Amino acid sequence: MPVWVHRIETILPEFSFSQEHACLKMQEWAKDDRTRRILRVLYRQSGIERRHSVIADFDGNSEGSFFKTGPGGVLQGPGTGARNEIFARESKAMSVALAGKILDRSAVFGPGDITHVVTASCTGFCNPGPDYHIVRELGMNRSTERYHLGFMGCYAALPALRMAAAFCKARPDAVVLVMCIELCSLHIQVNGNEDSQLANSLFADGAAAAIVSARDPAPGQGAFRIEEFRSAIVPDGEADMAWSIGDRGFDITLSSYVPRLIGASIRGIVEPSLGAGGYAVADVGTWAVHPGGRAIIDQVQSGLSLRPEQVAESREVLRSYGNMSSPSVLFVLKEILERPSGSDSETVCAMAFGPGLTAELALLEAVRAGAGR
Repeated sequence: MPVWVHRIETILPEFSFSQEHACLKMQEWAKDDRTRRILRVLYRQSGIERRHSVIADFDGNSEGSFFKTGPGGVLQGPGTGARNEIFARESKAMSVALAGKILDRSAVFGPGDITHVVTASCTGFCNPGPDYHIVRELGMNRSTERYHLGFMGCYAALPALRMAAAFCKARPDAVVLVMCIELCSLHIQVNGNEDSQLANSLFADGAAAAIVSARDPAPGQGAFRIEEFRSAIVPDGEADMAWSIGDRGFDITLSSYVPRLIGASIRGIVEPSLGAGGYAVADVGTWAVHPGGRAIIDQVQSGLSLRPEQVAESREVLRSYGNMSSPSVLFVLKEILERPSGSDSETVCAMAFGPGLTAELALLEAVRAGAGR
């Protein structure tokens, strides 16, 4: 019984800023010329042009600014509780809006059809959370099952899809709404730490949703047929990517060595994972690589000897939106499914990375709109 990702929709906060503007602001806050030079290199090499945020004002000067300039000109951000209050408010609004958007644009599914809601986020905690508000405010059945995957990081979308697929295989009438929402900008730290500087240059806010079901896609609608999922760990990277809760937001460990660790390990991860299902690297047409940064895409492309066009959507999402953590790979998959193509279908491999160092892969068959099934 095939299980399908029927539709993917995305949403972004209203506020946005260019990467150039962000770099200038960070340089204003830097304490010395060496740090300013490092910042210019990081932002110039990021592969990002624009990012979005739920925070309207980072300037540190105005009354409502996210950062405050204290005695001696020391810049200080809000505490973890204040940041999480913003998450609770904004995640509710964005998730309800996105759930309404994906159902409004679905030709087949309405609120009453949804049997399960699976949400994922690592940038805030609140209960009742987005899953509750989606069910209540969209008028879904009160018996709708709700699940949340918390604090997994950038790879959480693929375990969320795996969970949805398992529900559909166990219960053929299941229709699962998967929602990933991350407000990474709430955890910007201006502290001179190199890991913080790297994270500040990459992360942004956004949300993505998908509908998963064993029902056949509607005529004329593109969809992904789910083939299989695989997981892997790169133990050498345990100390290079991590995520913890601090007094002034969440603290990230993000070493500049992470892309090289991925590049050195990627073929050893991918070839056995694909081989277990009877596939080879050459069988995959397009790669939905989590756009964690330009260097990560570069290392995957080089490590697997891929052509530039095979990772083009990953670079486009990075360029336009930055690294939004867990929603990012769904943004990439949406671009792949909606692009014009000469073929009715192609094999797609999605991959995302997170703390651990963890790698998650999903093998999908993209069936274009209008293709026979």
